[in-house]
Amino acid sequence: RWLVAPVAPGEFLGRHWERAPLLVRRGDPGYYAGLFSTADFDAALRGGEVHFGTHLDVTSYAEGVRETHNPSGRALPAVVWDFYQNGCSLRLLSPQAFSPTVWHFLSILQEHFGSMAGANTYLTPPGTQGFAPHYDDIEAFVLQLEGKKHWRVYSPRTDAEVLPQFSSANLTQAELGEPMLETVLEAGDLLYFPRGFIHQGDCLPDAHSLHITVSSYQRNSWGDFLEKLLPAALQMALEEDVEYRQGLPMDYLGYMGVTNSDAVDARRTAFMGKVQSLIKKLVNYAPIDAAVDQRAKSFLHDCLPPVLTQSEKAQSMYGFPARWQDGGPCDVDILITKDTQVRLLRHGIIRLCNEEAGVMLYYTTENSRVYHKEEPKFLEIDPEYTDSIEFLLSSYPNHVSVDTLPCETLEDKISLATLLFEKGILTTKKPLVQV
Repeated sequence: RWLVAPVAPGEFLGRHWERAPLLVRRGDPGYYAGLFSTADFDAALRGGEVHFGTHLDVTSYAEGVRETHNPSGRALPAVVWDFYQNGCSLRLLSPQAFSPTVWHFLSILQEHFGSMAGANTYLTPPGTQGFAPHYDDIEAFVLQLEGKKHWRVYSPRTDAEVLPQFSSANLTQAELGEPMLETVLEAGDLLYFPRGFIHQGDCLPDAHSLHITVSSYQRNSWGDFLEKLLPAALQMALEEDVEYRQGLPMDYLGYMGVTNSDAVDARRTAFMGKVQSLIKKLVNYAPIDAAVDQRAKSFLHDCLPPVLTQSEKAQSMYGFPARWQDGGPCDVDILITKDTQVRLLRHGIIRLCNEEAGVMLYYTTENSRVYHKEEPKFLEIDPEYTDSIEFLLSSYPNHVSVDTLPCETLEDKISLATLLFEKGILTTKKPLVQV
């Protein structure tokens, strides 16, 4: 709502999402105050964790040529600002790794979109351009944070470039035609364009530009879902239906293939009909819910970890007061009882998946703020615990007592609650230890 205001979210989804660009002029330079700034950019460089190529790209675009100028190693402020002073653009990748506010913002958006939300920030010197015109494979929200930038947006050139699966190569000005939208974004403004819309931005001579591009919906189409589903459906059909295991006709190479495609032959008609009937029947073997769970598992790996409030920290593993005091460990034991009131930290942080190896519970609480820095996090769950996991999901956001978990024994209930608490998945209504 805040991102697209004053346009209502429903109107945005109905008229613009995956369809058409949206330009919002707010006339409010402070609209994005506190999200990210050049001071935050400088602080990230001084923190010593930014490295060329991994976190920062130095780029230029002049006379139709796009270049990257990354040295190796740590991005020292003196080197980075010298590049900028000499007309190069700076792209900070994954600003959420350095900025708690960007992290918080993206963690909310990923939940809303049900798809990974990423970001890059772009700092461009006056009178320059950092990137060649191109289109992307993501839905893009350009938030102008400081200064101003001149943008041109072009419609997809062919049907094949509408909602493309992959980004384009760098394009030349001669390939573009006339822009459908040309504007100067000022601080506080928003420009959204769907994947496939060609765009380029350049700085005016009198001002630098700092913007953040928020992205989502990369490889999140029906086709991407079917890529997961169809191989699984075929595998099940081969296991369960002898028709898929019967041999091809001995002479099919003689009448099928491109060289025979114009021939009128009853055997060709029969072959085509057989293929069509097998494909139609494949739907009956499609494990749709299992394929959705596999997509969800990938999404949970993509996710940023949740941002916790102070009270959430205090009531979770993250605020647990175990410490060294007076010569030894203190407040170490996690004492969950049948009366302890618990709930999930957040609804979207877990996913149950039935896999060949067993029932796996994937979770996001131990993810990194850097994309895929960590391997997917999961617990193997006793199948008897699945009802309790589903009970916790359906009870959210209400607390339930450990005693009400549908496990067979009280010991199982306490054991499961303790395990989930230790992984940061559960919080308690009151801190377990009063300090």
